Amino acid sequence: MPMRHLRPLIAALAAATLAGASFNLHARDLVVALKTEPSSMDPQYHALTPNIQLSQTLLDPLTCADADSAPKPCLAESWKVDGTTWTFKLRPNLKFSDGTPLTAQDVVFTFDRVPKVPNSPSSYTVYLQQITKVEAPDPLTVRITTAKPYPLVATNLANLPILSAKAASGTAPEGKTTTELNAGNGLVGAGPYKFVSWKRGSEIIFERNPHYWGPKPAWDRVIYRPITNPAARVAALLAGDVDLVEDPPTDDLARLQKDPKLTVITKPSNRIIYVALDQNGEQTPGITGPDGKPLPKNPMLDKRVREALSLAIDRKALVDRIMGGVATPAAQLLPYPMEGASDKLTQAAKPDPERAKALLKEAGYPNGFNLVLGAPNGRYINDSKVAQTLAAMWTRIGVKTTIDSNAPPVFFKNRDSYAYSAYLAGWSTSTGEMSNTLNALLVTPNKEKGLGTTNRSRYSNPEMDRLVDASAAVMDAGKRSALLAKASELAMADFAMLPVHFEHSVWAMKKGLTMVGRSDQMTMVQYVTPAK
Repeated sequence: MPMRHLRPLIAALAAATLAGASFNLHARDLVVALKTEPSSMDPQYHALTPNIQLSQTLLDPLTCADADSAPKPCLAESWKVDGTTWTFKLRPNLKFSDGTPLTAQDVVFTFDRVPKVPNSPSSYTVYLQQITKVEAPDPLTVRITTAKPYPLVATNLANLPILSAKAASGTAPEGKTTTELNAGNGLVGAGPYKFVSWKRGSEIIFERNPHYWGPKPAWDRVIYRPITNPAARVAALLAGDVDLVEDPPTDDLARLQKDPKLTVITKPSNRIIYVALDQNGEQTPGITGPDGKPLPKNPMLDKRVREALSLAIDRKALVDRIMGGVATPAAQLLPYPMEGASDKLTQAAKPDPERAKALLKEAGYPNGFNLVLGAPNGRYINDSKVAQTLAAMWTRIGVKTTIDSNAPPVFFKNRDSYAYSAYLAGWSTSTGEMSNTLNALLVTPNKEKGLGTTNRSRYSNPEMDRLVDASAAVMDAGKRSALLAKASELAMADFAMLPVHFEHSVWAMKKGLTMVGRSDQMTMVQYVTPAK
């Protein structure tokens, strides 16, 4: 083709290239490498941190939790309590991301939907405790009635982001189903961003919500990329493919902190890594005698066995060697001095393998037994390595332990079907106090009351239940904390589950970015900003 015919084509291509370059130059995208892909976009399906941090970027609650889990005004600009009646005043002129008004009726719809969501692995009903009625006396007023005085209403409501009743209504009892919401159908909120797309295993895209009531977020778009391998996340950051990563490898932290092109932020978290032990019935999966034959009864029902497993754990060595110091050994399920944590349980017990062996012998297991420990691979910091270390420590006292480590979705499915007699998992208390942890993990399960929603060990202790229940009606924070501390002491003395350590959260990002680290470990992109 003659050059004179090529010139217009070259000019057009150049113009297109420049236009594209101009677009890329001015676009403000933030690319985030997630360590775990969310299991659902339904904001009421599974109370799991990877889900919550995304749903609360799309949908705001009445109250929001600050970096240390204290409630602050959000969609509700104010609230007051009078006995068993809480009154929340909504901000005027609130709009959802589709431009429709947000009113108190949307709040009523949202709360009404929670118990109707089927097959929830960890139900949001845990945040509706004591609530008997939710009303909308006028478009800007939400009135909540509790069965008795309950001090944690405003705290709990930070975990219930508000859906659009118009968008999320449907023919199913819960309105739009979880499957529909996962596809973005009905997923309309009043948060800083709005849903664009989710390609499972690849990327999730949000765009800025033009109707957002709060400060304008820094980014036009946020692109989330699930990268489960920690080394691969860091490689993506160093290559410039992502801007921010969750939980870089603990072995690399010192190097990353010295890199002038990066910023590393750490924050002690309230996430407890624990071992749950099945305490329901005479038979339990994954346990056999030394000869490989089934045992006549479940060893986990014996407190001496549970104590032996705890005494076998060298928590300090595990934190130093496996966690690289990015954790704190735990003696209970919430760090002291958070509300409800006991001042008597601030130091993790020292390991005592000989005492552990003696306890096993007393319990009738002089030669130990075989055990399968379930664990996720990629959900928590070094989770598979932690599980392997626990297995080695237990094997030394005669409990020959093997690991069943799976990708998080498979692990949680197994856990929820009670496939493990013992499993490693974690819990971050979104309310920043002990009742949330105990009500979810150890209080006797009661689906109607939203209790024991994640109690897969099926532990039950009426006295502990009584203390937790009594604390719920105590408005004085000090007295409430004392009751919860007693409940914690009772559970730990019973070795109801075995606390291992509290994680420290770590984020690594390109120089020029900054964010506020959160005790709940959530990566909230609305709080990621260019450094000043």
